[in-house]
Amino acid sequence: HSYAQLIVSFFLDSTKWNRYTHRELGVIGETLDIPNILIIGENSQAGTYILRIRLKESIKLKFGGFKKGKLIPLPAGDYTYVGSALSEKGSTSLARRLVRHTTRTGNKPPHTIRDDMIKEFNKSQLGPPNPLPISGKNLFWNIDYFLNLEVAEIINVIAIRSSERLENTISEFLESNPDTHIIEKSLGANDSPQHTHILSVNDDDNWWNSIADCLQRTYTP
Repeated sequence: HSYAQLIVSFFLDSTKWNRYTHRELGVIGETLDIPNILIIGENSQAGTYILRIRLKESIKLKFGGFKKGKLIPLPAGDYTYVGSALSEKGSTSLARRLVRHTTRTGNKPPHTIRDDMIKEFNKSQLGPPNPLPISGKNLFWNIDYFLNLEVAEIINVIAIRSSERLENTISEFLESNPDTHIIEKSLGANDSPQHTHILSVNDDDNWWNSIADCLQRTYTP
């Protein structure tokens, strides 16, 4: 599925588009019922995922060694992150990677969504019955430093079950969206620095629902 297909899918329903981006015009359109944890596809244990993260207060953060430990301002609000886990088993399979994201280091509490995520994965036969990290969590990826904050909470997840490499296509799609903003070029994109995988979002639930609906229509077999 190409970037062009995603764009076509997103603009396909003009009524829905009006509902999401021109609410001030009073267009009602269609209200979507998107679950907090949306799983697209059925068979693969590998996949690509999008996280919606809510930052409760404005902070400055070093993302590990990113840009030599540069302190990056992060305003309170919503963020999105695109990642992938393309192994069919082990720690780099889709379920284990996502559960790792919802786990914080040491004695810090996990993200609230973690228990529901494990239940949904078990119902969908995605990952092992217990996908928790075997030996705790160490901070490694840029996103790890963000998600380890107790003021940052994962509130929605889209998981696309596919061995196809979709991460860069979806990140380009999100980067081009008028409601996203690049905080720092290449942030979160260790493997493809020409892209940016952690973006801030200047919109509300309707924006997320429109993205989820577009991805569901594009990648449902």
